[in-house]
Amino acid sequence: MVSKWKKDFPIFSKKINGRKLIYLDSAGTSQKPKQVISSESEFYEKYNSNIHRGVNTLSEHATQLYENSRVKTAEFMGAGSDEVVFVRNATEGINLVAQSYGRQHVKKGDTILLTEMEHHSNIIPWQLLATEKGAKVEYVEVDKETGKLDELDLERKLSSQQMAIFAFTHVSNVLGTVNNVKKLARLAKSNGATVVLDSCQSFPHMEVNVKNLGVDFAVLSGHKIFAPTGIGALYGRKELLEEMSPFLSGGNMISTVSKESATWNEVPWKFEAGTPNIAGTIALGAAIDYMNRIGMKNIENYNNKLVDYCVSELQKLPFIKIYPPLKEKVGAVAFNVANIHPHDVASVLDNEGIAIRTGHHCCQPLMNALGVNATCRASFQIYNEFSDVDSLVNALNKCKKVFKL
Repeated sequence: MVSKWKKDFPIFSKKINGRKLIYLDSAGTSQKPKQVISSESEFYEKYNSNIHRGVNTLSEHATQLYENSRVKTAEFMGAGSDEVVFVRNATEGINLVAQSYGRQHVKKGDTILLTEMEHHSNIIPWQLLATEKGAKVEYVEVDKETGKLDELDLERKLSSQQMAIFAFTHVSNVLGTVNNVKKLARLAKSNGATVVLDSCQSFPHMEVNVKNLGVDFAVLSGHKIFAPTGIGALYGRKELLEEMSPFLSGGNMISTVSKESATWNEVPWKFEAGTPNIAGTIALGAAIDYMNRIGMKNIENYNNKLVDYCVSELQKLPFIKIYPPLKEKVGAVAFNVANIHPHDVASVLDNEGIAIRTGHHCCQPLMNALGVNATCRASFQIYNEFSDVDSLVNALNKCKKVFKL
């Protein structure tokens, strides 16, 4: 099957080592369609001005475009417009919650609960906060045979400790495991924890409604949903955002300033200090428009078929180990080639024009739980074709010959 959306992505006219580009690293960052690229360049060519400050045509138009993107992002996330804060990336969003909410609520002796499958961006901010507040960080274990969280371990840890925050991923960026967010959020809240969701890998592949999921905070990464780098969004329940202190300070986040003190702007602008990534924010809105035109159900169904096909084909290769060896995955397939370091595998694939990701994927605790130092990862988006999987398999067979497996 040929992807009918691939023509929208200019980068696929490029060749790598004399071969057509086969891009299998969308979990790292997605490629950008021409509709998004043109929206950013159009801003600089026609509307470039600062926002929220000027009483002139350019500034007012730029402000309108920027705030229109907030409305689009809120609808995409299933939130209210006053519950969406624009940030540089999901990492900044998690740090904002850890510093502005966590500092006010986490006390000495509290527990911050994470999982072994978390990206470092959803580990390190909580480690720093725990050190500062005299709290402790614990982790829900992952069953390495299924790639799923050990729910008995979760229930045991939730019920036995003074739980302040439960922060976890919706979809593992390595395993493609989809966590049951509604159930996990309900369990956490019944034990008094605030729920922070890393939804970077779910928004690119499925419909996500943060209100329906019952979480308190959630982050979105723009560059993983066809938008530029340097733009993301944080959802926070309005009542929580209103009680939180600012994360960064400066222009735009204030209401009044005197020599002695200041008062803050309303949410969400209280958390958007200084000149933001205006062009990137507008392009985020264009990316959401693009996804909505295709339809999230169509994106989900197509990507799921690609992942299923990839798992089926890799399972035919006796020298490949898949983590975990199941088809219940979204967006990504992690695997290793017997006795060959993933970086060496990636080099062979790159010679064939195939881009995958190798390493620990910013998930060293997960690698330790799996008993490996690194894996290969193939991840998919709507511009991929089933023939891309065939090319991957052919290149892996070439690895077998190169390394004499």
